[in-house]
Amino acid sequence: MGISTPGIGSGLNVNDIVSKLMSVESAPLTDFDKKTASYQSQISAFGTMSSALGNFQSSLSSLTSIASFQSLTNTPADPTVVTASTTSDALAGNYRINISQLAQAQSLASGGYKSSTATIGTGAKTTISFSLGSISNSEFGINGTALANSMRTSGLTAGSVTINGTTITTNNTTRSARALADAINDKTTTTGVSAKPTAATTDAALFGGAGAASFGNVDTSGGGTYSLSVGGVEIAVQAANVAGGDGVTAASLDAALSGDTAVSRALKDANITFTGSAANGDLQFSNADGSNVVVAETVTGTVAGGIGNDGSSANIGSSVTAVGTITLVSADGSPITVGGSNPAAAGLTAGVGGAYLNADFTADSTRTAGNIVIDSTNNSLQGIMDAINKGNFGVTASIVSDGSTGTGATPNHLVLTSSATGASSTMKITLAGSGGDPADPALVSLLGYDPGGVQNLSQKAAAADTQATVNGIAVTSGSTSISGAVAGVTFNALKVGSTTVAVAKDTSSLTSSVNAFVKAYNDLNSQLAALGAYDADTKTAGPLLGDSTLRNLQSSVRATLSSAISGLQSTSLTNLSQIGVSFQKDGSLAVDNAKLQKAITSNFNDIAGLFAAVGRGTDPDITFSSSSAKTQAGNYAINITQLATQGTLQGNATLPAETTIAQDTTWTVTLNDTTPPTLANTATITLPAGTYNPSQLATLLQSTINGVSAFSNAGASVTATLGDDGSLKLQSASYGSTSNLKISSATGTDVSAVFGTGASVDGVDVAGTIGGYTATGKGQVLTGAPGAPVEGLKLNVKGDTTGPRGTFGFSQGYAYMLNTLSAGYLGSSGTIAGRTKGLSASVTDVANQRASFASRLTDIEARYRAQYTALDTSIASMNATQSFLTQQLAAISANS
Repeated sequence: MGISTPGIGSGLNVNDIVSKLMSVESAPLTDFDKKTASYQSQISAFGTMSSALGNFQSSLSSLTSIASFQSLTNTPADPTVVTASTTSDALAGNYRINISQLAQAQSLASGGYKSSTATIGTGAKTTISFSLGSISNSEFGINGTALANSMRTSGLTAGSVTINGTTITTNNTTRSARALADAINDKTTTTGVSAKPTAATTDAALFGGAGAASFGNVDTSGGGTYSLSVGGVEIAVQAANVAGGDGVTAASLDAALSGDTAVSRALKDANITFTGSAANGDLQFSNADGSNVVVAETVTGTVAGGIGNDGSSANIGSSVTAVGTITLVSADGSPITVGGSNPAAAGLTAGVGGAYLNADFTADSTRTAGNIVIDSTNNSLQGIMDAINKGNFGVTASIVSDGSTGTGATPNHLVLTSSATGASSTMKITLAGSGGDPADPALVSLLGYDPGGVQNLSQKAAAADTQATVNGIAVTSGSTSISGAVAGVTFNALKVGSTTVAVAKDTSSLTSSVNAFVKAYNDLNSQLAALGAYDADTKTAGPLLGDSTLRNLQSSVRATLSSAISGLQSTSLTNLSQIGVSFQKDGSLAVDNAKLQKAITSNFNDIAGLFAAVGRGTDPDITFSSSSAKTQAGNYAINITQLATQGTLQGNATLPAETTIAQDTTWTVTLNDTTPPTLANTATITLPAGTYNPSQLATLLQSTINGVSAFSNAGASVTATLGDDGSLKLQSASYGSTSNLKISSATGTDVSAVFGTGASVDGVDVAGTIGGYTATGKGQVLTGAPGAPVEGLKLNVKGDTTGPRGTFGFSQGYAYMLNTLSAGYLGSSGTIAGRTKGLSASVTDVANQRASFASRLTDIEARYRAQYTALDTSIASMNATQSFLTQQLAAISANS
């Protein structure tokens, strides 16, 4: 029987045969895909674990701080007057706050200039020095001049005077400085200005001139009478028919005024005092309250002698009125605007004015000082403003236009404002020339400002402190923030007024923190449980069922929560169950709120130790700074072998009563430099020329060095102190081996004029041991060395004692330990990343194996196709032979 298959050639279905064969050959690819899917599922699961653990760690981050468990609430009754903030040092209580004045910065303004870029002065090199300090023994206001004669007799007509836009009520009874002051003070609430009268004092020449007596012996022998009164008090009287020398004389006047006499008592009752004597011709009477003092002679008939007359000159009577003046005082140091129809009658000048009156200025050593140089390159308002702002020494400058226009208008004003508020922010501006030349007069006229002297700038706002009372105790602050009045509480004054602030333990916040901890754990626990769970009903397993990393994490978290906290001092709380937090049967945590509230009531300050990292020492001068993940809980003995010190420059010369700093004096200061040196740690300072007492010199050096912006930007500063021997010491504010200070002369007065041959001494770091283990010092911070149980424990060491310094207890609360544990699993070098990296490598390896196997399958398929194609050809050839033979046999059969 012949071979017969449909199709081309032999009809053999090669594709079908090869396809079925390759289906069998490629069966292992499915195994590769299953492995890849399994690995990728685990990678995804570890991603879920990482995310869950990351969320857990984020939830714990705020719970590792004591502040999360020891916060206090502060509730102002009127938050528009005061707000407050608290620390854990605060004590619960109610505090009464009364704000009577808010802190503000001083602001000064120049007169007007037509252009802000026009040249001012000659361009001569002038150094302008700024210092900040406080004023004393002074008021800000206007000194009035003598009252008009018309006012003494007719009073001051209504509308004559206005103060800050308010009309002062005056009339025909307003005839003295006292009366005028009373009228002005009646409006103080509205104007913010009070008035102080000066004493009304009679002329020194009234009873004599140039030291010569001119009170002649009173003579009434001609039948007249004589009476002398002062302020309505009769101090001398002479009847008729008394010869000169037998009655009122200069000597008798002095006798009547001396000692406890009826006349002296009557004058005292009238508030009148006197100086000098009639005999010496310098007798003067005064009324301190500013009421007028009238000295009057009343005569009848023929009288000789008396005031201004010798014994032979006739006296027809006399009356002299002494009046005082007034001083206007601004309550807040603001300019005073005087107006009205006739202010001159009151001894006042219309316009805006005000200055400090006989002030004493004291520079504040804690404030920065600085100077600028003005010459032909920057002698304009714009140039001066830019130079001041570039100086960055506590004063800012701006140019303000008053909007005036037209011919002769001078709208541009230079305005200087202290960068900080507070009474110690009052400015003093001095100017000095160079090379022996004086300062440019035009610049002095523009900028010279001395609260105790010439004030060429106008004060627009006074430097002022916040003034308040806290529970009745007066307190002041240079800013609107009041701290230190109540331990742990900072009050922020917003406006003048009164309120109360209630400070209480924030039990609600603490409860929320504990519940947040429990929730964070429960969320993590449920997510980890799902990753390793097995569902018996559906016979499906979690992607990490049986995974060692998952099991280790779960057991570590539970072991941590089951352990007791060690290292705590003076506390009875060592585990979560003591505050009502306990494990449930399903492995979750639950909170017994009643037990928690009881613990909060009895152990509020100790609960933080169950969650946060806490360090407490028996020596209050050794405090906890920070710790590392490798720091172990425990109580460690502290031994200090060396205290940290500060770099100093100690003078060895007693400063004279006055030290003169010459013009163009510059010194080079190097502060807290490093090895190798850092350019920013060296600066040149310019000392204002002048004569300084030791205290002023110390203040000048401290404020000038601290005014160097490069130093302040680096957090570096110095303090200057005077020793008992009168020598000056400069000291870096920082501690340790990087604390140093060196000064050398550049120009002008030599450093030796202040410090003699004194030397600089660099600071040293603290040294000692913690728990007997080696520790390294940096400044005042002592850090436990690697490899020890105290590794990474940082302690701030202050005080002045070396040797044993008690013990320091360090504990790691649950939140802190779990945060550290989480960190070990997270991150690029964490356990999860390691597992994920291994699984990713396995995925890559399987992919490579699959690719290699797939490559082999291609070769196998090609071989199969070749083989079966050859078979197909062979069969086709055999079929052709069969057909030929069949034909030949059929032909043979037919011929036979």
